[in-house]
Amino acid sequence: MDVFTAVAERRSVKKFDPAHRLTEDEIRRLMEAAVLSPTSFNLQNWRFVLVVDQDRKERLREIGWRQAQFAEASLIVLVCGDRKAHARDPERYWRHAPEATRAGIVAAIVGAYEGREDRQHDEVLRSGGMAAQTLMLAARAMGYDTCPMVGFDFAAAAELVNLPPDHEIVMALAVGKRREDPRPRGGQLPLEEVVIRERFPDA
Repeated sequence: MDVFTAVAERRSVKKFDPAHRLTEDEIRRLMEAAVLSPTSFNLQNWRFVLVVDQDRKERLREIGWRQAQFAEASLIVLVCGDRKAHARDPERYWRHAPEATRAGIVAAIVGAYEGREDRQHDEVLRSGGMAAQTLMLAARAMGYDTCPMVGFDFAAAAELVNLPPDHEIVMALAVGKRREDPRPRGGQLPLEEVVIRERFPDA
């Protein structure tokens, strides 16, 4: 599917076919696309928890304001981030680079994030958001639909999937076969309102 078509057709679907299952090959294809998403310094700090077990999906529904997507979608991806990715053998992120280049980039990685909790948190959100968009567009190109979700108890979800304390959840993403079409778009703002050339005008 053309990328512009995937962008135009991607919608937040609320009703999924609960009988449909993604194959392991389809799940792998989605995740292979996800890990091509950009990250600062090539940190690859996203982590993806794949939930297909029905009992666990039902539990997510319980802690997610009873939203049906959690239980009915074929796959729930908890898009998470490792705040300490910068400290986990950062040389491996640049293992194919020349040694001198690798040494310089690794020093920059450590300097940018070590002791900077705010920056670690922000980077997790940036990386996770880009990866989620990649997943949504890849799913649409494969004929599937998605729904990005933040309406759930993050702490309870972290406990459910045994999330390490130095990781955090960015969002959940429901993936599956739509059971009914989404409502028409609510209405996009005009480009003139949201696109600014060069700088904002003076107030």
